[in-house]
Amino acid sequence: MQSDKPIVFSAKRISKDFGAGKSLKTAVKDVSFDIYDEEFISIVGGSGCGKSVLAKIMLGLYQPTRGQFLYRDKPIKNLKDHWNEVQSVFQDPFGCFNQFFTIRSQLEDALNILKDKPSKEEVRRRVDEGLKAVNVAPADIEGKYPFELSGGQMQRMLLARIFALRPKVLIADEATSMVDACVRANILDYLRKLKDELKMTVVFVTHDIGLANYVSDRIFIMHDGKIVNQGTPAEVLDNTNEPHTLRLLDDIPEVHKTEWIKNSHRSKK
Repeated sequence: MQSDKPIVFSAKRISKDFGAGKSLKTAVKDVSFDIYDEEFISIVGGSGCGKSVLAKIMLGLYQPTRGQFLYRDKPIKNLKDHWNEVQSVFQDPFGCFNQFFTIRSQLEDALNILKDKPSKEEVRRRVDEGLKAVNVAPADIEGKYPFELSGGQMQRMLLARIFALRPKVLIADEATSMVDACVRANILDYLRKLKDELKMTVVFVTHDIGLANYVSDRIFIMHDGKIVNQGTPAEVLDNTNEPHTLRLLDDIPEVHKTEWIKNSHRSKK
């Protein structure tokens, strides 16, 4: 795909190894792609396919063993600078919050990573705006601790933090896997809202190709460390010769599959 927008992430034949000798495992194998500004990309694959390792390379938590990986035409060197612009939402929201501090204090502390430190009043205003963006009244979380909220509510707290931080890129790694179907749909809507309102690039990592179709501009299918299929949802669906894509499609409940196919081809026209 070619775009007139700037390239955010560029990978040229990157691989990532873990271990050595007989215990050597290659989690990402000779992967190349470009992701453009304001795109919504989904990386889809089963457990152990390498998608979360690839997400951590984008976050700067891992460096490729081989190949070249760039963020806005430069290698990732300073993590604090990188995290000013690239933020994440992970699978377990409770693991991202300290259970001994209030939710508000942690949301406000998150803004300390910003280069240009906002005033106390600005911090409070941005956190309040972030909460309202995910349909939470600020008064509802006053004095509350993470263990007092449900998994779905805590996932919204992570997204409120993103609305408050306003990064340029969001990496959402299995952000919907621990919540029920109703909450899952809400979270996907919030991810689209982040992209549309904040002009953000979103990379959504998931095992569910149906969810990826719902939100994505493009989809990357991963298997055994490689990207085996990529394109718009309609293009991915049309590539019926790719067996791993077909396996993921088989996991979509029949009740949803017809609508999925119809929507994919509608977006192609």
